[in-house]
Amino acid sequence: MPHVPLRGLLTGLLLGLLLPAMAAAQPDRPPPDRRLSDQAQISLITILPGDPIYTFAGHSALRVRDPAADIDRLYNYGTFNFNDPLFIPKFTYGYLRYALSVTSYPPMLRFYQRQGRPVIEQPLTLSPSQRRAVFRFLRHNARPENRYYQYDFFFDNCSTRIRDVLEKTLGPRVDFSEVPRPERSFRELLDPFVASRPALDLGFDLALGLPADRRATAREVMFLPTHLMRAFEHATVTVDGQRQSLVARTDTVRWVSDYDAMEAALDWPFALSVGLLVLVLGWTGWQAVGGRIPGGRGDALLLAAVGGAGVVICYLWFVSTYTVTDSNLNLLWAWPTHLYAAYMLLRHPTRPEVRPYLIATAGAAGLVLLAWPLWPQNFHPVVAPLLAATGVRAGWWALLLDGTVSAGTRPAVSESAPAA
Repeated sequence: MPHVPLRGLLTGLLLGLLLPAMAAAQPDRPPPDRRLSDQAQISLITILPGDPIYTFAGHSALRVRDPAADIDRLYNYGTFNFNDPLFIPKFTYGYLRYALSVTSYPPMLRFYQRQGRPVIEQPLTLSPSQRRAVFRFLRHNARPENRYYQYDFFFDNCSTRIRDVLEKTLGPRVDFSEVPRPERSFRELLDPFVASRPALDLGFDLALGLPADRRATAREVMFLPTHLMRAFEHATVTVDGQRQSLVARTDTVRWVSDYDAMEAALDWPFALSVGLLVLVLGWTGWQAVGGRIPGGRGDALLLAAVGGAGVVICYLWFVSTYTVTDSNLNLLWAWPTHLYAAYMLLRHPTRPEVRPYLIATAGAAGLVLLAWPLWPQNFHPVVAPLLAATGVRAGWWALLLDGTVSAGTRPAVSESAPAA
């Protein structure tokens, strides 16, 4: 079964959450200003998901092409500076400045081709004056003093910025009111994109709180590049007094045979958690039937793993600036205090406070499981077996420490008998 350490899982989660739009290491200098001719074209470019973890959601950019003015540029709001010496602290805290970069389109197309990612282009139905207005806005936004913004995965990213560009330049002439509402939550919208990455799916479900379980509006769904592409297909624009489709046509610039970046993979974290529960039930039964006293190391490791997850959840909720990790109900079962309980179970299992804590742990596990369908937050399936295993072991220890179960002929649990 694949092994993913907590650090690797957290890193993968943060990469997936923060960097799906990554396209370059640093923003380029904006090119010199030029006026567009009447033959210019502005297109939405959608790059579908790829293999690197930061590409799991795809990418969006605007292409400005004008052969008469020798212009073929890609305006990309998904650029960040990885060489910042404080990148990691900012990264974990949630302070990450993204920027609008401007690059030549052909080299970027080759870059996406090397990644094996399909590229789709949608030329927009805009008048020459509207195209110039969009171009002026992009040039102004690409200046060093204007290009940076605080990235927010759900509400301010490489895709939503493109929608905002059109709304700011065209005003009421661009209309997204006919875009259908998805009737799905943010978490549910993400699920198809992480189906092929079970560890990332688990990380998202552990880190995202109640804000991710709110149903997204038709406007908010555009945070995902493929949904932005579909929204553009339903949008309209008024050109010379005539209401027209915003998208003139949809062209597949490049396709990849047998492409399926979102094919569901084996949910090995869930399989691993079910295996753990089976092991725990068998282990506990073996100890009960044989009157064997449990050691503390395995149970301490289980509590420490759950407690470590709780610490990460607390950090993302109470310390980091991410709003989508607030109000995380995973703290109902992932108690950070389990780290201290693990230590006590190893070193001082007969202390008076240990048994009540274990009773509370078992009770909380039972409550979360019994009320599973009623919680407003969707828990990952891996939680149920893990929680059941934790509850069984906590309850078994509570019974043992109370003397309710027989310990056979082996010495009673005491502080002088360290766990083996």
